[in-house]
Amino acid sequence: MTTPFDEDTDTPRKKRGIFSTWRGSFLTGLVVIAPIALTLWLIWTVAGWVDSWVLPFVPLWLRPDQYIGLNIRGIGVLVFLIFTMLVGWMAKGIIGKSMINWAEGLVQGLPVVRSVYNGLKQIAETVFAQSETSFDKACLVQYPRKGIWAIAFISTDAKGEIEEKIDVDDGKTAVFLPTTPNPTSGFLLFLPKEDVIELDMSVEDAAKLVISAGLVYPNGAKALPTPIGEVRQPPARAS
Repeated sequence: MTTPFDEDTDTPRKKRGIFSTWRGSFLTGLVVIAPIALTLWLIWTVAGWVDSWVLPFVPLWLRPDQYIGLNIRGIGVLVFLIFTMLVGWMAKGIIGKSMINWAEGLVQGLPVVRSVYNGLKQIAETVFAQSETSFDKACLVQYPRKGIWAIAFISTDAKGEIEEKIDVDDGKTAVFLPTTPNPTSGFLLFLPKEDVIELDMSVEDAAKLVISAGLVYPNGAKALPTPIGEVRQPPARAS
């Protein structure tokens, strides 16, 4: 049986007003709608940006708007995808590789263009490389000093000159220390294996923890702040 009093204390329970109920419902709906709306807006904006760059190179007789009278957004994206796949298919052949080597040879002869091209090529190969390599596990390391722990991702064991220069007997490992809230930027650290504590959580869960600044924990649990000085007392027993 419910009573108008709190279970832990004898103070009357405050009823939520209509405005508070409406505000809670609005905030809940906003949390649900905002990610979907932002995602759709981002897709719509990117599609329009790609169309503005690609459609000027498409002949008029290939554009659907010349026949139906409507500007369909996303045609440029489709053309770009087809063109990119054709270029990739041609680049795998002997003729395509020969043409790429010939073009790169011309670029290497240009001082300024050579530096820009090589930098962009390395970035593209790093971002779009079709490899199975990824971070092995999430871990804890002491950074920026002892006593302060930070989440990092184990990359691989130190090799080559780096392994030789670091005077550690029990092995060295490379870890990537991400920053909050942007985990794509961070620091590459080489640490002794004894200073790295592996975590059971997956890399994805650790990334969520970093992005949310510690608010979202694995398995959907949330870390809520506890007011300083507040101590929850157990309910008093009835005499």
